[in-house]
Amino acid sequence: MHFSNFATRYQKGSGTVRLMEDLGRATTAKGAICQLGGGNPAHIPEVEAILREAMADLTADTQAFGKMVGEYDAPGGNVAFRETLASLLTEQFGLALSQENIAITNGSQSSFGLLFNSLSGQYADGSFKRILLPLTPEYVGYFDVGLAEQPIFEGRRAEIDLLPQRQFKYRVDFDSLKLNQDHGAVCVSRPTNPTGNVITDGEMEALRAACREQNIPLIVDGAYGLPFPGMIFTPAKPFWDDNTILLLSLSKLGLPGIRTGIVVANPEVIQLIQNNNAINSLAPSRIGPTLLTPLLQRGQLQSICDELVRPYYERKRDYALAVIEEVMADLPIRIHKPEGALFLWLWFENLPVTSETLYQELMAQGVFVLPSRPFYPEVETPWRHQEECIRVNYAAPDESVVMGLTVIAQVVREHFQAAVKRLKETDH
Repeated sequence: MHFSNFATRYQKGSGTVRLMEDLGRATTAKGAICQLGGGNPAHIPEVEAILREAMADLTADTQAFGKMVGEYDAPGGNVAFRETLASLLTEQFGLALSQENIAITNGSQSSFGLLFNSLSGQYADGSFKRILLPLTPEYVGYFDVGLAEQPIFEGRRAEIDLLPQRQFKYRVDFDSLKLNQDHGAVCVSRPTNPTGNVITDGEMEALRAACREQNIPLIVDGAYGLPFPGMIFTPAKPFWDDNTILLLSLSKLGLPGIRTGIVVANPEVIQLIQNNNAINSLAPSRIGPTLLTPLLQRGQLQSICDELVRPYYERKRDYALAVIEEVMADLPIRIHKPEGALFLWLWFENLPVTSETLYQELMAQGVFVLPSRPFYPEVETPWRHQEECIRVNYAAPDESVVMGLTVIAQVVREHFQAAVKRLKETDH
């Protein structure tokens, strides 16, 4: 069978494909498995009880259930959900929004694909524009969606602040930012996947000003952020204006299986999303919006985030940090300050092997993590730090977190011990 050039991007390996394949392997593997690699949220019993009750109410309502599963929605997504969400966001942002500012997609990954390719690549005037990532490492799922023949992402190396308790924090290097007309958009995730970094309000304001000056849109990936699911553990304000494209998701509320992405933007962008939905999938799914609309209308969604979701992940984070302190006390490790999301970004300074080698060795022992290199765009200037980190998902059951971190510590320890031994042998 012969495929077009378009198909070649699906025939090769990628960070996104490996991420999802690892999730599948861990689910079906036999023996002791520690799944610390994927982005699956935790199963929070109290949240799932509320969602089951909401679903039971839906299935008991013959008309509502019939419409949810038996009818197409509007290309922009469920109107009642969009109107209700617009009211919530108007209150959050202090700006008047309507359903014309909101569109639903079949998951955030679908949103990325359309937006990145609409704002980068070849333009009618012959220019080629890229998406600027002002703070790398960044989400691995971005890098595989580009349809252009050449890379569409341009990364900026983060500045590193060393902090007490063996922690560190990335920050935007504004001296090297240098936005220009070669950039079609700027994109940040907040909190950042993979590091748990929360770009400060000051950094967000500076990015907003820089983007406005160059008339470049700012894309903010809020899959873990504000206003929901609210997995931010440090002071931060919700952010949007008419030059911003905010991406939200229902996945990290505990609903990754229903694939519901949300785009908040000016009406011109929303019309683009609607047309794409109609052409490529006829309409987005009704299930997520129909399920969540009553919770939004009752104001219940915000309390779920504030009283259940965020405190749960804060406890999980603190537990994982305590385990690391116990099992890695003798290792040269730094942890990115975990300000949000559900990951720990572990930096083993001067790691004798690459994080890819470490990833493969850990997987052979049933511990799934993610290596650091795929979280950097290919055009990024090589940097040893890119090879010294791994991402760990601490949303797994406590016993898996303990077992996985213990195995990681042992494998890393053996590499450092072997390096010391080789150095001594060389000296002799």
